[in-house]
Amino acid sequence: MANHLDLEEQEQLDQLKHFWNQYGNLITWALIVVLGSVAAWNGYNIWQRNQSVQAAAMYDEVEKVVRGGDIQKAERAFTDMRDRFSKAVYTQQAGLLVAKMAYEAGKTDSAKSTLTWLSENAADKGYASIARLRLSAVLIEGKAYDDALKLLGSGMVEEFAALADDRKGDIYALQGKKADAKAEYQKAYKVFDEQSEYRRLVSVKLNALGFDPDADAKIAAKNEVAK
Repeated sequence: MANHLDLEEQEQLDQLKHFWNQYGNLITWALIVVLGSVAAWNGYNIWQRNQSVQAAAMYDEVEKVVRGGDIQKAERAFTDMRDRFSKAVYTQQAGLLVAKMAYEAGKTDSAKSTLTWLSENAADKGYASIARLRLSAVLIEGKAYDDALKLLGSGMVEEFAALADDRKGDIYALQGKKADAKAEYQKAYKVFDEQSEYRRLVSVKLNALGFDPDADAKIAAKNEVAK
């Protein structure tokens, strides 16, 4: 019995050696690739967390400087943050803070520069859309209407599309293009929630152009009562 088992074990060992000789290198390299991928993924996640922590700390610093009212220091802090963590959400938030501060301080060119960078480089498309809306307001103030329209014509996420349409309506109204203004206001009006203050504001703008956005609904209601 012992000899039989020894022979059987030897046969299995020979089969294992044959299998390993044939596939050993392939298995080894496959394990190296898999384990290397896992290590790389874990390393990337750790790096991402470290980046986020550092960006958060820098955002806190920018926020403190903004509250302190030192615009030059705030701009330097944001530039440093942008250079080191350009894709971080905290950097995008800091950019909006610093741009607002620069605008209120009368540094329009600085505000435009920061908002332009955000609109073109913000990893979060929502923040990029906010930057576009704020930049369009600065451009409108400078009567750069065509630039503002071009800016609002692309790159806006769906959640901000109605605000962009409303803003385009404002631009056309300022240019005296009532038909175009009406068309943009109507688009915005249809999207805004019925209870939204924005919708009521757009309604006022449409009324100023001699158009009642609820005219069709009112006529339909009267006809329903007449029945």
